[in-house]
Amino acid sequence: GYKSEFRKLLLGIDKQIWNNADSPNSHDAPWSTTLSIPMAGGCAGATGWALTFPMDCVRAGVQGQPIPSSQSTGQLKKKGALEILKYLLESKGFTGLYAGVSPSIARAFLVSGCRFSAYEGAMWLCRRSGLTTGAKSGSFGEEGHGAYDD
Repeated sequence: GYKSEFRKLLLGIDKQIWNNADSPNSHDAPWSTTLSIPMAGGCAGATGWALTFPMDCVRAGVQGQPIPSSQSTGQLKKKGALEILKYLLESKGFTGLYAGVSPSIARAFLVSGCRFSAYEGAMWLCRRSGLTTGAKSGSFGEEGHGAYDD
């Protein structure tokens, strides 16, 4: 069924990533032939959002407070981030900090994957057209020959 097809897709993506990562000339291959770049970008973006989502939830709680108006007779005291965090943990528990995380992670995966692909694609085109000099991608730590190297 659809679960076995999904597993085949994931295994194919995994195989594609590792085959391209081990290739000695992976930086010479056209960027559009590999899934490793958008997958790496997507995983990086999703991980970043998964780690920082509780802070975003607290931020939304601070920003969502009513603004006191001049006509209001009662005193509205705005809560700070720590008070909002304490309220969320007491009322909803730890999982309340991750309420609504799935759509955000899915969006972050897609956006970051596209961003990484666009950057690497632009760099590949620049290298291919001779607009850049210096070390090719994949040679991190090696001495380059760029404009800032002595």
